[in-house]
Amino acid sequence: MKIVKVTQNDFNEWLDLALQLWSTESVEEMQASLTNILQSPREAGFLIRTDHGTAIGFMNLSLRYDYVPGATQSPVAYVEGIYVKDEYRKQGVGKSLIHYAQKWALEHGCGELASDALLENKASYEFHTKVGFQEVERIVTFIKQIPSSESRYIV
Repeated sequence: MKIVKVTQNDFNEWLDLALQLWSTESVEEMQASLTNILQSPREAGFLIRTDHGTAIGFMNLSLRYDYVPGATQSPVAYVEGIYVKDEYRKQGVGKSLIHYAQKWALEHGCGELASDALLENKASYEFHTKVGFQEVERIVTFIKQIPSSESRYIV
């Protein structure tokens, strides 16, 4: 296995894998998001390839300077997304990606690596705890639409 930083030449493979992870996103939305990562000085995408060169997973990392739950320093290296094709799971591929993320974090002056998962994503939770992450917070967010007719009450 080999982990490589994504370049423009790898873009379509990265896009295909990202759409498998975030299947509700449109191709256009995902292309825009990945293009932003590719051009950002604070973000990077990585592919993991078999010895034959087949891309079997990816990981997106960023440096976050804003609040990160549980972090004690800034910036914090953040796993924005990690994905391994089903047939390669439970073989140490994800663990290799996380080890690479730790190395990337240290190279960028970070002593902490953070990540998140949806509450209902039990597989992601199990993966994160298995590779050494500790849960620091659970959250449910809310939003309420305010009818424009109520704007007259604002003082």
